[in-house]
Amino acid sequence: MTTPYRGSCLCGAIRFEVDEFLPESAHCHCSMCRKFHGAEYATYASIKEPHFRWTAGEDALQSYVAENGTTRQFCRHCGSSLTFSSPRASSDEVEIALATVDDDVPIRPNAHIFLNYAANWTVIDDELQCFGEGRRKDVQ
Repeated sequence: MTTPYRGSCLCGAIRFEVDEFLPESAHCHCSMCRKFHGAEYATYASIKEPHFRWTAGEDALQSYVAENGTTRQFCRHCGSSLTFSSPRASSDEVEIALATVDDDVPIRPNAHIFLNYAANWTVIDDELQCFGEGRRKDVQ
């Protein structure tokens, strides 16, 4: 597959392109990601800003800023989760919900993060690194 990798929301109103992914991608188990995605975890991939662009529907983006300062962007028509950003992260990076990429991607998730907040029914049965908080502290 050649770049750009194309992605979109569920209804197709918002579309984007990615030229290159950073190598780290993770399954986030924090309670906010679980609630926002309605799933056991959310999978995000990081991209340097110059390698990401909205190609349609940017006016349909809605933002939710949580009490901890993190921002989640989603489609105001269909509710699809699209991006995540943290005030503690590099300002030149964007994290996208990896499942919104329509093309096959050249990366695979390589960690489970925020496992200290995972649902009590979560079972980790893969060989990915596990972190209780971000990628700072291993969960034993």
